[in-house]
Parts: sequence; structure tokens; C-alpha cells
Amino acid sequence: MIFLKNGGAELNRRIREILDDPSRPRTLRVTGCYEIEETVLLPSDFTLILEDCRLRMAEGVYCNLFRNQGAGQRLRDRNIRILGLGEAVLDGGPYNGLSERNAGQNGLPEIWNNNLILFANVDGFHIEGLRLENQRWWAVNLLFCRNGTLRNLDFCADDRRVEEDGSLVPYLSHQGDGYSRCYIHNADGIDLRCGCRDILIENISGFTQDDTVALTALPGRLEAVFRPCEDEKDGMDDICRVTIRNLSCESLCSIVRLLNQGGPRLYDIRIDGVRDTSQGSAHMDRGICAVRIGDTGLYGSRQPAPG
Repeated sequence: MIFLKNGGAELNRRIREILDDPSRPRTLRVTGCYEIEETVLLPSDFTLILEDCRLRMAEGVYCNLFRNQGAGQRLRDRNIRILGLGEAVLDGGPYNGLSERNAGQNGLPEIWNNNLILFANVDGFHIEGLRLENQRWWAVNLLFCRNGTLRNLDFCADDRRVEEDGSLVPYLSHQGDGYSRCYIHNADGIDLRCGCRDILIENISGFTQDDTVALTALPGRLEAVFRPCEDEKDGMDDICRVTIRNLSCESLCSIVRLLNQGGPRLYDIRIDGVRDTSQGSAHMDRGICAVRIGDTGLYGSRQPAPG
């Protein structure tokens, strides 16, 4: 398989060409294999179609594969679609060593640079028909996003562990200190963070090292960086009106995790059809649970109050 180098720059150039010509439809169709060395920025009212396409992160880079154009600028984007046709793969490529433990230290960037897809403050989005492999952290990270669909997504995270001699071998386990030996930690599938609402997640499959779908309303630095100016009001951090259905997955942690601490609420969450497929897995020995609600450990400033 031959990858076109500097694929991120090439895709960004093609997007700019489309935007510069008002007569052209705001749609880009991509085929082939590309090595991504810089984040591909998606503007409002734009459709990206990946048809029989593989996009792989370049070795040693610290950036997202896709991010909406307004993320980090406290601006809202609208109507962004990423649609996979045929075999459409987003690949994290060789691990770059950036983790939650060392992010922001010794010249390293923040951990969210390792999301394959990062959408912040997007009203109207659609992500469908993709296989996401070897994510370096959470594969899909959504903050303050609304009116969206994630459908027909299949995950295959890195399943290697570090042996005492430093070698990497496949198969993860909770036995002994097994979890601490994971080569890549916190390799979630889909994470909905503060402010996400009116979202459908359906037809999700595959293996994730950590939670497959996590709804985590935990206000912190991540939320402070991406919080939109227009939403600074009570309740803006709540996660609500989310439907999760038809999941057939294996996760070393939880297939679905619901967690809110520090003030935000979780409500109107509907979960229908969660199947643990880990029996006889080639990737891991067992998960923790299918649906996990709350946590005795403290992730935020305080546990949620009744209501």
C-alpha cells in the first residue's frame, strides 16, 4: 500500500479551492491512501466523502486528523459531514507517545491533539461509514456539539501490552497489573463531553482499549479551551437528549459509560441494544461492564447531587 505524503496539506489545499469558487458544490470526494502530517480543517456547510480511502497519521506528528475550522476559536460551525463509502479507514498510525500523563509537559502539546476527529461547537454534523483504527487517544471527541448523528462506525484499537523486557505483545488483560501495561491508554471510541445534546449514536462495533461510547460531563481544561462564547449560561455543560442504540462491541473498560461530576447534569439519555462481543476475543480477556453509570472515584470537583 503506497501512501501519498503530505496528504493533510493536499486535502486542505483542495478544500480551499472549493471554498474560493462559489459556483462549486461544497463537497470533496477523496479516494486513495494519504499520510496525514497536518490537521485537515473542515468548514461549515461542507461534506467530505471518503470512498475506498485510507488516511493514516504520519509518524511523530501531534495533531488531529480532522477538526472543524472554528474549534478553539470559541466560534460555532454548522452542517459538517464526514461520510465513508466502501472501505473508508482513519488510522492513527505509529503511536507518538503523547498520553494523559505527559501531555503539556516538556514541550509536548495537549492530549486532545491525539483525537482522530475533534469537533467543538458544531451545530449539525454527521459522521458515518468509517473504520477507525489505532487511535492514539479518543478516536472521536465532541464538545458543545448538537443536532448530530454518528452511525455505522467500527473500531479497532491497538491491543498491545508492554512486557517487563520492553517488548510489545498483543492481548490485553485485567489480571494483576495488566491494565497498567497497555501500550496506549484511554483509547476510547466516541466521547461526548460537556454541552453535547440532541445526538444519535447507532450501529457501533469493534474493539476499543477503553470505553467505546462515553458521555462525560466533567468541566475542566478541555472544556475551558473549547467553550463557545455564546453558550456561557446555566446548563450549558449538561449532556442531554442522546440516543445510543445497536452496539456490538468489546471494550477493556465499558461499552457505554455515563459520568457527570462537578455540576453538569446528564438527562434524557436513551440506551437500547448493547451487546458485549468479547467472549473469545483476540484482543482482551474481559471488559468491566456493558453500561456503567457514575463512579465512586472523583473525576470532578464533587459527585452529582440528586436530580
